[in-house]
Amino acid sequence: MKNLKNALFYFAVTGGFSALMYWIVVQGEELELGRKFRFVGSGDGYWQDFLSSMALNLQHPLAILLAQIVTIIIIARFFGWIFRKIGQPTVIGEILAGIVLGPSLVGMYFPEFSAALFPLASLGNLQFLSQIGLILFMFVVGMELDLKALKNKANEAVVISHASIVIPFALGIGLAYFIYHKFAPEGVKFLSFSLFLGIAMSITAFPVLARIVQERGINKTRLGAIVITCAAADDITAWCLLAVVIAIVKAGTFVSSLYIILLALVYVLTMLFVVKPFLKRIGDLYSSTENLSKPVVAIFFLTLILSSYATEIIGIHALFGAFMTGVIMPDISKFRTVFIDKVEDVSLILLLPLFFVFTGLRTEIGLINDPYLWKVTGFIILVAVVGKFFGSALAAKFVGQNWRDSLTIGALMNTRGLMELVVLNIGLDLKVLTPEVFTMMVIMALVTTFMTGPALDLINWIFKTKDIIIPEEVTKDGKFKILISFGSNEKGKSLLRLASSFIKKQKETANITAMHLTLSDEMHSYNLEEYEKERFQPIMQESKLLNQHITTIFKATGDIETDISDIANQGEYDLLLVGLGKSIFEGTLLGKVLGFTTRIINPDRLIDKFTGKEGLFENSPFDERTRQIISKSKMPIGILVDKDLQDVNQVFIPIFGAEDAFLMDYAQKLIFNNNSNVSILDSNGQIKNNFLIENAIATLENKYPNNLNLVNERIMKKEFLNQQDLMIISLESWKNLVDSRSVWLTNVPSVLIIKP
Repeated sequence: MKNLKNALFYFAVTGGFSALMYWIVVQGEELELGRKFRFVGSGDGYWQDFLSSMALNLQHPLAILLAQIVTIIIIARFFGWIFRKIGQPTVIGEILAGIVLGPSLVGMYFPEFSAALFPLASLGNLQFLSQIGLILFMFVVGMELDLKALKNKANEAVVISHASIVIPFALGIGLAYFIYHKFAPEGVKFLSFSLFLGIAMSITAFPVLARIVQERGINKTRLGAIVITCAAADDITAWCLLAVVIAIVKAGTFVSSLYIILLALVYVLTMLFVVKPFLKRIGDLYSSTENLSKPVVAIFFLTLILSSYATEIIGIHALFGAFMTGVIMPDISKFRTVFIDKVEDVSLILLLPLFFVFTGLRTEIGLINDPYLWKVTGFIILVAVVGKFFGSALAAKFVGQNWRDSLTIGALMNTRGLMELVVLNIGLDLKVLTPEVFTMMVIMALVTTFMTGPALDLINWIFKTKDIIIPEEVTKDGKFKILISFGSNEKGKSLLRLASSFIKKQKETANITAMHLTLSDEMHSYNLEEYEKERFQPIMQESKLLNQHITTIFKATGDIETDISDIANQGEYDLLLVGLGKSIFEGTLLGKVLGFTTRIINPDRLIDKFTGKEGLFENSPFDERTRQIISKSKMPIGILVDKDLQDVNQVFIPIFGAEDAFLMDYAQKLIFNNNSNVSILDSNGQIKNNFLIENAIATLENKYPNNLNLVNERIMKKEFLNQQDLMIISLESWKNLVDSRSVWLTNVPSVLIIKP
């Protein structure tokens, strides 16, 4: 009755008021008499009017900006993904994406498309948005700096860092002396031109360097600590120097710039001795609260904006103010984590790619159009590498580092990345650099960043060393070694319980390693240890309950599936256990379209297709990560489909073919180590037809008559399946089951799918 009453009221109100609106519109049309009207349509018909309206909508500044953002994010993420796959920082791919979308490629070969997507009138909006992204990014860079580590290792770090600035700075000024007449813009004094080349040569990309150190697994070593500290000291010094250089360039002479420099000094002292204590007080008051209130967050963001505004007005650029705000943030991990989480996704994913593309639109490779200009570009790269690489390496050797570590420090400090682009764009905006020099320097930034990885590999090869993260106890021969790789804590505990069941009584001759990998662009050097402790705490607690010693591996990486395979192969593990992930390409129409597209453009899938590994995954519901781990790993792999696995007491193993014989080894391990009851399902009469399987089962029946049970039923009863803790099945048999859509699959317990 109530529903009927509501329905009557709904139709009465909507119908009545709709009729009233129609009557008012009809009456209102009579008011049009005697008036002239301007029609937006073309008058050629309704369809043409619609097309004209759509064309106007597409040309609206907001529509153009949104189209630019969508295109930029997709292309930048795709190029970043490709470069991550080949072991390079994603920032190189994103910079190249900007160059590709600019006049160097798309603008040259598809000028109409380029003019439609990036009309000159729209570039102002793109620039301002990219500047906001840079301000937020520099705020994060400042927060990433660990000033406590800087104090503890100040002596060596300051010597190496300042040498790595002074030497390339001097070489940059020397370079300016030789190219000033040909390449300096009209009206730019030598002092301004030379100082900008000097600072461009001496910059180091702290964020990229920190990611490389994490991905190489050397962040916990003494060398990693020194490099991070050197880069932090370099960052602070270089940005202070850049502020001075900008002041000199804007003032015209050093004497005139003293007013700006003095004002900047007052700003820095105010931030350190007035604003920093105020923010620390807020941090102390609110660090114990569970969530930061919006007014508290507003105070910090307001400080960021006011600081950026102040440095822009002073004349040393808004980015320095953003960087300074990040540096003076309260030294409380919770605060920094909250603000990085709030800021980083927007700045790195949405706004920063706009800066790369805006830089790409200004980079015209076509300007370097004769051999002489390419020689000059090569000379610029040579000066940059000699100054930064060898300057840092020699300083490191002088303070007592060995040659291997000294060269490693030099290779890492030579990384320029995004920081170089920021400096170059400021130089181009101030008209200190010509488009030709700007393009040459962008090429230099790409080359010096790209060479970091190969240079480190070459150094390791020369000194016959490698960046090893495999624990020493794992490398010992004669042990049965299991590696479990987990993402979530719950999956990690299930994998650990399963691994322990295989070796419970063989602890002296067996080893379990628990490994957690996380994407390096989601981690920061200041809270890496805290994050590692947090991720492993539940696993360590579970190991104590099981009385099972485990070795741990934690690593930040740019390519999780490749690193899982590489570590498993390097450690020569006997079994790799992973949890089954969920694919984003399953379950929806759009997901299937994306999955098909990914199948076409994914280089890994194409390689698998040509090498024959794609056949491993036919009819398998594995996600992309699991597919790649399987295709790249050389040892047996177990993929756990976890349904809250607690015990491994009741296990059943279906035998569907001769290739399932290896499963008997795992049955024997579970019976011996865990006293498990194992039921062998022989639905096709395979046991009698296979000597190996028949002989293995006979041996187990003789040794453990109470732990083995043969089942010959073709259809598994729900009651039997409900009593089981785990099903162990081969990959081939699992694919056949999935393909046949067996009804009893819906009732199975946790499943361990093993690829031998």
